[in-house]
Amino acid sequence: MNRWAAIGQRMWQLIDVAKRTEVNALVIDVKDDRGLVLYHSSVPLAREIGADTTRPMSYRRIRSVLDSMRTFGIYPIARIVVAKDPLLAARRTDLAIRRKKDGAPWLDKNGKPWLDPTHPEVWKYAGDLAAEAVNLGFSEVQFDYVRFPDEDRIIREGTFAHMNGRVRAQVIHDQLAYLRGLVKPLKVPMTIDVFGLTATDTTDMGIGQRWEQFVGQADAVLPMVYPSHFAPGTYKLSNPNARPYATIDHALRDAKARSTGIAGAARLVPWYQDFTLGPPHYAAPQVRAQIQAGYDNGIRSWMLWNPRSAFTLDALEDSIRADTVASTSRKLATDSGRR
Repeated sequence: MNRWAAIGQRMWQLIDVAKRTEVNALVIDVKDDRGLVLYHSSVPLAREIGADTTRPMSYRRIRSVLDSMRTFGIYPIARIVVAKDPLLAARRTDLAIRRKKDGAPWLDKNGKPWLDPTHPEVWKYAGDLAAEAVNLGFSEVQFDYVRFPDEDRIIREGTFAHMNGRVRAQVIHDQLAYLRGLVKPLKVPMTIDVFGLTATDTTDMGIGQRWEQFVGQADAVLPMVYPSHFAPGTYKLSNPNARPYATIDHALRDAKARSTGIAGAARLVPWYQDFTLGPPHYAAPQVRAQIQAGYDNGIRSWMLWNPRSAFTLDALEDSIRADTVASTSRKLATDSGRR
Protein backbone atom coordinates (compact mmCIF):
# COMPACT_ATOMS: atom_id res chain seq x y z
CA MET A 1 0.00 0.00 0.00
CA ASN A 2 1.17 3.50 -0.73
CA ARG A 3 2.04 5.92 2.06
CA TRP A 4 -1.35 7.68 1.88
CA ALA A 5 -3.14 4.40 2.51
CA ALA A 6 -0.66 3.49 5.23
CA ILE A 7 -1.13 6.70 7.22
CA GLY A 8 -4.93 6.63 6.90
CA GLN A 9 -7.82 4.32 7.73
CA ARG A 10 -7.17 2.18 4.65
CA MET A 11 -4.27 0.64 6.57
CA TRP A 12 -6.64 -1.00 9.04
CA GLN A 13 -9.10 -1.95 6.31
CA LEU A 14 -6.40 -3.85 4.41
CA ILE A 15 -5.21 -5.57 7.58
CA ASP A 16 -8.82 -6.71 7.99
CA VAL A 17 -8.85 -7.97 4.39
CA ALA A 18 -5.72 -10.00 5.12
CA LYS A 19 -7.27 -11.37 8.31
CA ARG A 20 -10.34 -12.60 6.43
CA THR A 21 -8.83 -13.87 3.17
CA GLU A 22 -6.01 -15.97 1.79
CA VAL A 23 -3.80 -12.87 1.63
CA ASN A 24 -1.04 -13.30 4.21
CA ALA A 25 1.28 -10.34 3.58
CA LEU A 26 1.13 -6.60 2.97
CA VAL A 27 3.71 -4.50 1.13
CA ILE A 28 4.05 -0.99 2.56
CA ASP A 29 5.87 1.92 0.94
CA VAL A 30 8.79 2.85 3.19
CA LYS A 31 10.28 5.10 0.49
CA ASP A 32 8.12 5.89 -2.51
CA ASP A 33 8.94 7.12 -6.02
CA ARG A 34 8.79 10.75 -4.89
CA GLY A 35 11.57 10.05 -2.41
CA LEU A 36 9.33 10.40 0.65
CA VAL A 37 10.04 8.20 3.66
CA LEU A 38 7.03 6.85 5.56
CA TYR A 39 8.11 7.70 9.10
CA HIS A 40 10.63 9.81 11.01
CA SER A 41 13.98 8.35 9.96
CA SER A 42 17.32 8.08 11.72
CA VAL A 43 19.15 7.62 8.39
CA PRO A 44 21.38 10.71 8.07
CA LEU A 45 20.81 11.25 4.35
CA ALA A 46 17.02 11.04 4.75
CA ARG A 47 17.17 13.64 7.51
CA GLU A 48 19.57 15.85 5.52
CA ILE A 49 17.18 16.18 2.58
CA GLY A 50 13.96 16.24 4.60
CA ALA A 51 12.68 12.98 3.13
CA ASP A 52 10.77 12.22 6.34
CA THR A 53 9.04 15.56 6.86
CA THR A 54 5.89 15.16 4.72
CA ARG A 55 3.16 13.83 7.04
CA PRO A 56 5.45 11.21 8.57
CA MET A 57 3.88 8.29 10.41
CA SER A 58 4.63 8.44 14.12
CA TYR A 59 6.73 5.80 15.84
CA ARG A 60 3.70 4.77 17.89
CA ARG A 61 1.64 4.31 14.73
CA ILE A 62 4.22 2.19 12.88
CA ARG A 63 4.71 0.02 15.97
CA SER A 64 0.94 -0.42 16.27
CA VAL A 65 0.66 -1.36 12.59
CA LEU A 66 3.49 -3.89 12.69
CA ASP A 67 2.39 -5.37 16.01
CA SER A 68 -1.17 -5.78 14.69
CA MET A 69 0.08 -7.50 11.56
CA ARG A 70 2.20 -9.92 13.55
CA THR A 71 -0.66 -10.67 15.93
CA PHE A 72 -2.76 -11.86 13.00
CA GLY A 73 0.05 -13.68 11.19
CA ILE A 74 0.37 -11.06 8.43
CA TYR A 75 3.86 -10.75 6.96
CA PRO A 76 5.11 -7.11 6.68
CA ILE A 77 7.22 -6.16 3.67
CA ALA A 78 9.01 -2.82 3.23
CA ARG A 79 9.06 -1.46 -0.32
CA ILE A 80 11.95 0.90 -1.04
CA VAL A 81 12.32 2.72 -4.36
CA VAL A 82 15.94 3.05 -5.47
CA ALA A 83 16.71 5.06 -8.63
CA LYS A 84 13.50 7.08 -9.05
CA ASP A 85 13.92 9.62 -6.26
CA PRO A 86 13.41 13.20 -7.49
CA LEU A 87 13.76 14.57 -3.98
CA LEU A 88 17.28 13.23 -3.44
CA ALA A 89 18.28 13.91 -7.06
CA ALA A 90 17.27 17.57 -6.66
CA ARG A 91 18.88 18.06 -3.25
CA ARG A 92 22.06 16.16 -4.10
CA THR A 93 22.72 16.87 -7.78
CA ASP A 94 26.06 15.05 -7.51
CA LEU A 95 24.01 11.84 -7.28
CA ALA A 96 21.78 12.64 -10.28
CA ILE A 97 22.04 11.60 -13.92
CA ARG A 98 23.61 14.55 -15.75
CA ARG A 99 23.07 16.01 -19.22
CA LYS A 100 25.96 15.59 -21.61
CA LYS A 101 25.57 19.05 -23.08
CA ASP A 102 25.87 21.14 -19.91
CA GLY A 103 26.22 18.89 -16.85
CA ALA A 104 22.86 19.92 -15.44
CA PRO A 105 20.57 17.22 -14.01
CA TRP A 106 18.84 15.20 -16.74
CA LEU A 107 15.03 15.40 -16.54
CA ASP A 108 12.51 12.74 -17.50
CA LYS A 109 9.34 13.33 -19.53
CA ASN A 110 7.64 14.65 -16.39
CA GLY A 111 10.43 17.14 -15.75
CA LYS A 112 11.87 15.19 -12.80
CA PRO A 113 15.51 14.28 -12.15
CA TRP A 114 16.61 10.68 -11.59
CA LEU A 115 19.35 9.27 -9.43
CA ASP A 116 22.41 7.91 -11.24
CA PRO A 117 22.18 4.11 -10.84
CA THR A 118 25.95 3.81 -11.31
CA HIS A 119 26.58 5.74 -8.09
CA PRO A 120 27.21 3.47 -5.05
CA GLU A 121 25.78 6.03 -2.61
CA VAL A 122 22.36 5.70 -4.25
CA TRP A 123 22.28 2.01 -3.36
CA LYS A 124 23.84 2.58 0.06
CA TYR A 125 20.94 4.91 0.89
CA ALA A 126 18.47 2.16 -0.03
CA GLY A 127 20.41 -0.30 2.12
CA ASP A 128 20.44 2.06 5.09
CA LEU A 129 16.68 2.54 4.85
CA ALA A 130 16.26 -1.25 4.62
CA ALA A 131 18.26 -1.74 7.82
CA GLU A 132 16.10 0.81 9.61
CA ALA A 133 12.89 -0.86 8.39
CA VAL A 134 14.03 -4.28 9.55
CA ASN A 135 15.00 -2.88 12.95
CA LEU A 136 11.47 -1.48 13.23
CA GLY A 137 10.01 -4.93 12.56
CA PHE A 138 9.61 -5.47 8.80
CA SER A 139 10.30 -9.05 7.75
CA GLU A 140 11.35 -8.53 4.13
CA VAL A 141 12.72 -5.71 1.96
CA GLN A 142 11.49 -5.17 -1.59
CA PHE A 143 13.47 -2.86 -3.88
CA ASP A 144 11.74 -1.19 -6.82
CA TYR A 145 13.09 0.92 -9.71
CA VAL A 146 16.33 -1.04 -9.72
CA ARG A 147 17.03 0.24 -13.21
CA PHE A 148 17.86 3.08 -15.56
CA PRO A 149 15.02 5.38 -16.77
CA ASP A 150 12.81 3.84 -19.46
CA GLU A 151 13.25 6.66 -21.99
CA ASP A 152 15.27 6.01 -25.15
CA ARG A 153 16.66 9.53 -25.26
CA ILE A 154 18.67 8.90 -22.10
CA ILE A 155 21.32 7.28 -24.29
CA ARG A 156 21.75 10.46 -26.35
CA GLU A 157 21.33 12.96 -23.57
CA GLY A 158 22.54 11.44 -20.31
CA THR A 159 25.90 10.79 -18.77
CA PHE A 160 26.72 8.63 -15.76
CA ALA A 161 29.45 9.06 -13.19
CA HIS A 162 30.64 5.48 -12.76
CA MET A 163 29.92 3.44 -15.90
CA ASN A 164 33.61 2.49 -16.09
CA GLY A 165 33.17 0.84 -19.48
CA ARG A 166 30.26 -1.36 -18.36
CA VAL A 167 26.97 -1.88 -20.17
CA ARG A 168 23.77 -1.04 -18.29
CA ALA A 169 22.86 -4.65 -17.47
CA GLN A 170 26.26 -5.17 -15.88
CA VAL A 171 25.79 -2.02 -13.79
CA ILE A 172 22.47 -3.28 -12.42
CA HIS A 173 23.98 -6.72 -11.75
CA ASP A 174 26.90 -5.19 -9.87
CA GLN A 175 24.80 -2.74 -7.88
CA LEU A 176 22.29 -5.42 -6.88
CA ALA A 177 25.19 -7.59 -5.71
CA TYR A 178 26.45 -4.65 -3.64
CA LEU A 179 22.98 -4.02 -2.20
CA ARG A 180 22.55 -7.70 -1.39
CA GLY A 181 25.79 -7.55 0.57
CA LEU A 182 24.34 -4.68 2.61
CA VAL A 183 21.09 -6.55 3.26
CA LYS A 184 22.60 -9.95 4.08
CA PRO A 185 23.49 -9.09 7.72
CA LEU A 186 19.84 -8.14 8.30
CA LYS A 187 18.88 -11.83 7.86
CA VAL A 188 15.69 -11.08 5.93
CA PRO A 189 14.78 -11.86 2.30
CA MET A 190 15.68 -9.31 -0.37
CA THR A 191 13.35 -9.08 -3.36
CA ILE A 192 13.34 -6.92 -6.49
CA ASP A 193 10.59 -5.63 -8.79
CA VAL A 194 11.35 -5.94 -12.52
CA PHE A 195 9.50 -5.25 -15.75
CA GLY A 196 7.25 -8.15 -16.74
CA LEU A 197 8.61 -8.36 -20.27
CA THR A 198 12.15 -9.01 -18.99
CA ALA A 199 11.15 -12.67 -18.73
CA THR A 200 10.74 -12.79 -22.53
CA ASP A 201 12.89 -9.99 -23.98
CA THR A 202 16.52 -11.06 -24.41
CA THR A 203 17.91 -7.50 -24.30
CA ASP A 204 18.17 -5.23 -21.24
CA MET A 205 15.11 -3.36 -22.56
CA GLY A 206 17.10 -0.15 -22.39
CA ILE A 207 16.85 -0.06 -18.59
CA GLY A 208 19.62 -2.43 -17.53
CA GLN A 209 17.29 -5.29 -16.60
CA ARG A 210 18.44 -8.46 -18.34
CA TRP A 211 17.03 -11.61 -16.79
CA GLU A 212 20.21 -13.69 -16.63
CA GLN A 213 22.11 -10.85 -14.95
CA PHE A 214 19.68 -9.95 -12.18
CA VAL A 215 17.95 -13.24 -11.35
CA GLY A 216 20.84 -14.46 -9.24
CA GLN A 217 21.12 -11.26 -7.19
CA ALA A 218 18.02 -11.54 -4.98
CA ASP A 219 16.07 -14.08 -2.98
CA ALA A 220 12.96 -13.49 -5.09
CA VAL A 221 12.34 -11.72 -8.38
CA LEU A 222 8.95 -10.04 -8.75
CA PRO A 223 8.09 -9.60 -12.45
CA MET A 224 5.24 -7.13 -13.00
CA VAL A 225 3.37 -9.26 -15.54
CA TYR A 226 0.28 -7.08 -15.84
CA PRO A 227 -1.54 -8.19 -19.02
CA SER A 228 -2.46 -4.58 -19.85
CA HIS A 229 1.24 -3.70 -20.13
CA PHE A 230 1.94 -6.16 -22.96
CA ALA A 231 1.70 -4.78 -26.49
CA PRO A 232 -0.79 -6.21 -29.01
CA GLY A 233 0.76 -9.20 -30.73
CA THR A 234 2.93 -10.21 -27.78
CA TYR A 235 2.88 -14.03 -27.48
CA LYS A 236 0.84 -13.94 -30.72
CA LEU A 237 -2.11 -12.57 -28.75
CA SER A 238 -3.99 -9.76 -30.47
CA ASN A 239 -4.97 -8.28 -27.10
CA PRO A 240 -2.96 -9.71 -24.17
CA ASN A 241 -5.09 -7.70 -21.74
CA ALA A 242 -8.15 -9.67 -22.83
CA ARG A 243 -6.32 -13.00 -22.33
CA PRO A 244 -5.00 -12.84 -18.76
CA TYR A 245 -4.50 -16.58 -18.35
CA ALA A 246 -2.64 -16.99 -21.63
CA THR A 247 -0.50 -13.88 -21.07
CA ILE A 248 0.61 -14.93 -17.59
CA ASP A 249 1.14 -18.52 -18.71
CA HIS A 250 3.48 -17.42 -21.51
CA ALA A 251 5.40 -14.97 -19.32
CA LEU A 252 5.93 -17.39 -16.45
CA ARG A 253 6.97 -20.24 -18.72
CA ASP A 254 9.59 -17.93 -20.22
CA ALA A 255 10.73 -16.82 -16.76
CA LYS A 256 11.16 -20.39 -15.55
CA ALA A 257 13.10 -21.34 -18.69
CA ARG A 258 15.39 -18.32 -18.38
CA SER A 259 16.22 -19.21 -14.77
CA THR A 260 17.07 -22.83 -15.53
CA GLY A 261 20.71 -23.59 -14.94
CA ILE A 262 21.53 -20.30 -13.22
CA ALA A 263 23.19 -20.92 -9.88
CA GLY A 264 21.28 -19.30 -7.04
CA ALA A 265 18.43 -18.17 -9.27
CA ALA A 266 15.77 -16.33 -7.28
CA ARG A 267 12.32 -17.80 -6.81
CA LEU A 268 9.49 -16.22 -8.79
CA VAL A 269 6.73 -14.19 -7.13
CA PRO A 270 4.77 -12.45 -9.90
CA TRP A 271 2.73 -9.29 -9.60
CA TYR A 272 -0.80 -9.69 -10.99
CA GLN A 273 -3.19 -7.04 -12.23
CA ASP A 274 -6.19 -6.03 -10.12
CA PHE A 275 -7.11 -2.87 -12.02
CA THR A 276 -8.65 -1.98 -15.37
CA LEU A 277 -6.55 -0.36 -18.08
CA GLY A 278 -8.40 -0.65 -21.37
CA PRO A 279 -10.96 -3.30 -22.23
CA PRO A 280 -12.08 -5.60 -20.76
CA HIS A 281 -13.05 -4.50 -17.27
CA TYR A 282 -11.06 -6.52 -14.73
CA ALA A 283 -13.10 -8.31 -12.08
CA ALA A 284 -12.82 -11.55 -10.13
CA PRO A 285 -12.64 -13.87 -13.19
CA GLN A 286 -9.71 -11.94 -14.70
CA VAL A 287 -7.83 -11.82 -11.40
CA ARG A 288 -8.37 -15.53 -10.68
CA ALA A 289 -7.32 -16.41 -14.23
CA GLN A 290 -3.90 -14.87 -13.56
CA ILE A 291 -3.55 -16.66 -10.24
CA GLN A 292 -4.54 -19.96 -11.84
CA ALA A 293 -1.96 -19.51 -14.59
CA GLY A 294 0.67 -19.19 -11.89
CA TYR A 295 -0.57 -22.28 -10.06
CA ASP A 296 -0.55 -24.26 -13.31
CA ASN A 297 3.11 -23.29 -13.69
CA GLY A 298 3.91 -24.43 -10.15
CA ILE A 299 4.14 -20.89 -8.78
CA ARG A 300 2.11 -20.65 -5.59
CA SER A 301 3.11 -17.17 -4.42
CA TRP A 302 1.71 -13.98 -5.92
CA MET A 303 0.98 -10.31 -5.31
CA LEU A 304 -1.85 -8.05 -6.43
CA TRP A 305 -1.58 -4.41 -7.38
CA ASN A 306 -4.28 -1.79 -7.55
CA PRO A 307 -3.25 1.89 -7.63
CA ARG A 308 -6.29 2.96 -5.55
CA SER A 309 -6.02 0.19 -2.95
CA ALA A 310 -9.46 -0.95 -4.14
CA PHE A 311 -9.00 -4.68 -4.46
CA THR A 312 -11.43 -7.20 -5.91
CA LEU A 313 -12.36 -9.02 -2.71
CA ASP A 314 -14.54 -11.52 -4.61
CA ALA A 315 -11.33 -12.77 -6.23
CA LEU A 316 -9.84 -13.72 -2.86
CA GLU A 317 -10.53 -17.01 -1.12
CA ASP A 318 -11.29 -17.21 2.58
CA SER A 319 -8.42 -17.30 5.04
CA ILE A 320 -6.15 -20.35 4.88
CA ARG A 321 -3.51 -18.78 7.08
CA ALA A 322 -2.98 -21.72 9.38
CA ASP A 323 -1.70 -23.84 6.50
CA THR A 324 0.13 -21.26 4.43
CA VAL A 325 1.63 -18.43 6.44
CA ALA A 326 4.99 -20.14 6.66
CA SER A 327 5.06 -21.56 3.14
CA THR A 328 3.61 -19.06 0.66
CA SER A 329 3.51 -15.34 0.07
CA ARG A 330 0.21 -13.98 -1.19
CA LYS A 331 0.42 -10.28 -1.06
CA LEU A 332 -1.51 -7.10 -1.64
CA ALA A 333 0.24 -3.86 -2.41
CA THR A 334 -0.46 -0.58 -4.11
CA ASP A 335 1.70 2.09 -5.62
CA SER A 336 0.41 4.44 -8.28
CA GLY A 337 3.91 4.93 -9.65
CA ARG A 338 4.92 1.31 -10.17
CA ARG A 339 5.56 0.54 -13.85
